[in-house]
Amino acid sequence: MGSVYGKHIKVSIFGQSHAPAVGVVIDGLPAGFRPDMEALRAFMRRRQPGRTLLSTQRSEADLFEVLSGLAGGKLCGAPFAAVIRNSDVRPQDYAGLNRTPRPGHADFPAHVRYGGHQDPSGGGHFSGRLTAPLCLAGGLFMQMLLSRGIRI
Repeated sequence: MGSVYGKHIKVSIFGQSHAPAVGVVIDGLPAGFRPDMEALRAFMRRRQPGRTLLSTQRSEADLFEVLSGLAGGKLCGAPFAAVIRNSDVRPQDYAGLNRTPRPGHADFPAHVRYGGHQDPSGGGHFSGRLTAPLCLAGGLFMQMLLSRGIRI
């Protein structure tokens, strides 16, 4: 499936554009690393929607809540799981997309892949909103690499 990435460290994203939340589960992280949560929040603010005229005008804070994987501020070996709540949701704006997919979006491929059972609201699981949990994972990985002298 297209929602799980990696071999040694597995990253799984979940959620839909206009569902209550999107999120990420990362399995296989080494225990003992202490992530800088404030730096991670600052990293997430870089991709926050609604900040420029060229981005979506959807207003989302991209605040994340860590559900598991930390103990005493350090990675503890359990899967790291975090959610990012969606607040600016308007699924009614997408009524009719099952009949008329949007050009340049994944509406039609989603329809084909899931036999018409996909969530059409804002692209559902194929929305750009799913970049938020990917950025959260990437920000965490960048910190871990930097701690080993690898700068990206």
